[in-house]
Formats: sequence, structure tokens, C-alpha cells
Amino acid sequence: MEAWLLDTPAGGLHVARWRPSPAPGAGSPIVLLHDSLGCVALWRDFPAQLAEATGREVIAYDRLGYGRSAPFPGPQPTSFIADEAAGAFAAVRERLGLARFVLLGHSVGGGMAAYAAGHHGDGCEALITVAAQAFTEPRTLAGIREAEQALAEPGGLSRLARYHGDKAEWALRSWVDNWHSEAFRHWRLDDALARVRCPTLAIHGEQDEYGSTEQAARIAALTAGPAETRIFSGCGHVPHRECPERLIAAVAAFLEALRHPR
Repeated sequence: MEAWLLDTPAGGLHVARWRPSPAPGAGSPIVLLHDSLGCVALWRDFPAQLAEATGREVIAYDRLGYGRSAPFPGPQPTSFIADEAAGAFAAVRERLGLARFVLLGHSVGGGMAAYAAGHHGDGCEALITVAAQAFTEPRTLAGIREAEQALAEPGGLSRLARYHGDKAEWALRSWVDNWHSEAFRHWRLDDALARVRCPTLAIHGEQDEYGSTEQAARIAALTAGPAETRIFSGCGHVPHRECPERLIAAVAAFLEALRHPR
């Protein structure tokens, strides 16, 4: 893995890249977009394993306000999911010269990936969402409140601070407060999905504590391009930690099928 700080007008973005050995194949890079409390470090060894399994370069970055990236300049707006496509992701694409790419987003990163796939339709070859939300469910809000209470226990916030430093409280409040705001009461990903023309794979854990499998069904139903779903039994909200082998196998098979259609 190689990592560096990418300068942008809004602040520095921590970017990391994994290359398969001996060298990347013909496929375009896979760009990972993390979840609401995530960062590059919390992908753990998933990017390296994905690079080896697919023969593709894998790129990830910490959004502003998370991980090793610069603090976000002020409160996170309720438009933050839509904003990523023309904001940090656009900066990463431009600076890394990504003419063609695959997007893989986990949880809220899946929603951001959907927006980016439509906004950057000239370069996005495929969209993969993992445990993404396409609409707000009672389960989504209840799961967030439960996590908030767990992080309020002694030592809870310090666990976040290991990854986000003094931005940990901001990251937590951005997650909890935005999703419980009036703006998110009737939030939907529908408009973004309608602009996705590339092939889409929507993956969801059957036991996901933040959303039912209807989330993946809605994503697949509303994209304008060809789409399919994969539901993982016995898996919750974080497949790249709970069942990484199944996730990597599903992603690799999906991308291989795109390169060699029947």
C-alpha cells in the first residue's frame, strides 16, 4: 500500500492505493467510498485482498472530517451524500487521472457512489453498493441511536478517536444528527439511482442492523442500467469484516462477467 495527502481547495485528503502483484491487469481501478464513521484504516485488509482477487488497482480515501484527512470546514450539511460526487471524489478523480473506474461504496458511501456514478457517467464502468441505504427506515434510525448509546459508554468515543483523532466527536454528531434531522425524514436515493447508466451490483446482509434487504432491492430496481442483487445470509452491516471472502468473490465474479459477457 502507498498513501499520501492530496491537496484540495477544501483541505488535504488522505488517499491510499493498493496494487496487485505482480502488476494490475487490464481492468480499471476500483475506488472505495467509506461509511459514516469509516476511513481508510477501517477497510483493514479488504482493499489488499480485493486487489489480488480482481487483478485491479484499489484506491480509497478519507473524506474531509474523517481519518487522516483535514477537518471539515464547519457543520456537515444535510446535502453531504449528494455533495461528494462533485466535491472530494471529483478532486480525487482529477488528481489521479482516473479516466475509467469502478465505484464500490459501503453504507452511506454506497449512496455517495450512486451519485458519483451518475455525475461521472463518462468514466464509471460499474457501481457496487454494499449495505447501502436507498431510503430511511425505522431500522436505520434505531440502529444509529443504539450505536450512539454504545459510543457514549466509557471509552466509546476514544475508540473513534483512534481513527479520527480530535475529529471523532464531529464525525459522530454528523452521523447521528443528520440522519435524525427533518431533512432526512423522507430522504430517498431515487433521483441519483435514475441517473446511473452503468451495470450495478447491490449487496446486502440479511441481518443488517441499519436496513432491510429492501434497500438493495430498491437500488437494483431504480437504476437505469442493468442491475442485480446479492443477499448474504448470516451477515450484518459490515460484510468486508463479517464475510470478506463472500464479498470479494461476489465483486470479482461481477467484474469478471462485465469483462467477458456471454
